[in-house]
Amino acid sequence: MSFKENIIANIDNPKELEKLYRLRQSDFKTEFNSAYPELKNNKLADFWNERLNFESTDISLGTKRELTYLIIASLLAAAIVKIPAYLPVDETFFYTRNIGFVFFPILILYFSWKNKLPIKKYVIAAAAVLFSLVFINLLPGNNNNSDTLKLSCIHLPLLLWSVLGFTITGNRLRNYSARLGYIRYNGDLIVITAIILIAGGILTALTQGLFALIEYNIFEFYLRYIVMPGVAAAPIIGTFVIEKNPQLVNKVSPVIAKIFCPVVLVTLIVYLIAIIISGKDPYNDREFLIAFNGLLIIVMAIIVFSIAETSKTDKNRIEILILFLLSALTIIVNGIALSAILYRISEWGITPNRLAVLGGNILILTNLLLVTYKLYRTLLNKSDPEEIGKTISAFLPIYTLWTVIVTFIFPLVFGFR
Repeated sequence: MSFKENIIANIDNPKELEKLYRLRQSDFKTEFNSAYPELKNNKLADFWNERLNFESTDISLGTKRELTYLIIASLLAAAIVKIPAYLPVDETFFYTRNIGFVFFPILILYFSWKNKLPIKKYVIAAAAVLFSLVFINLLPGNNNNSDTLKLSCIHLPLLLWSVLGFTITGNRLRNYSARLGYIRYNGDLIVITAIILIAGGILTALTQGLFALIEYNIFEFYLRYIVMPGVAAAPIIGTFVIEKNPQLVNKVSPVIAKIFCPVVLVTLIVYLIAIIISGKDPYNDREFLIAFNGLLIIVMAIIVFSIAETSKTDKNRIEILILFLLSALTIIVNGIALSAILYRISEWGITPNRLAVLGGNILILTNLLLVTYKLYRTLLNKSDPEEIGKTISAFLPIYTLWTVIVTFIFPLVFGFR
């Protein structure tokens, strides 16, 4: 019997429902909301619906303890990002290798504490962060001519992102809904952090303008000691807002996902037509191929985020159709990028960059094919919409494994060149 069926079977048994809720709280809410349309007019079901989905209109600032943690964490992130200012460390060396350590370890520590991880998982997360910190800073090579160093520096934040996911999913690491919840957290964090940064940008412009009126030039000071620490602390503040006020992002993020998908679909169609008209060639134009792969990653991220966001509610056919068309079109983009990198390898041989891009393209293409297939079956009513989310979440560990290979194995295999 599935968890959803268990809830339905015990809907008139308050004691068993409470046991199920305490056993798997997050899953209980997801499965109950899925089952609720079948349970309407049942008083106990109505009570649980209100209990699980009640949304306060008040904005919470948290307890004094939580606010204290927020302030300390933000100041710590600000201190880390300013290390080159008070230690004899080259700025280029520090920021290229350590940018991910500005806020990821702080968030990892916070969620490890919040989710009450077992000591074993604490140790695993801490060991991963410490090993990464030592490894990236001991890697030989000049930032300007070592391809493997550049690849490690690019992929290391992705690895730290995976460690953060490990601490957020906690004891539900293999649970697909917990993984989707982590993807939703990232989407919500991007939205809230963007709002914080926009507000900070407006404040910066206003402050600069006011001081300019009295002929004080504070640009350099403000950039170094206000803007940089503020940007470093923004993801931490954004996480606090999401944790304490989920009712804010729960309404904004799904709307953004619904708006972005059709807009990106139209943009991608127009862009592909423009490429054909312009005669741009990703096979021989390296910079264009890099930009093309960047576009692929962004569109793939939007697809994943949209599927994760819309999985909270029943998807209508229009949303599924748009996601299907966007996924199918992205497969074409991926196919072009993949064929271009294979062509470059056949013509000029294997390099660390080409192999990294090839591996990434193959993973994305495989994931896209599976997602598109699930979307197609859902359109035909041959598959449950939940299967789409399962396909996305099942692939996350594979991306993590590839990130580990590129970050740690590539420098050794290619002799740090």
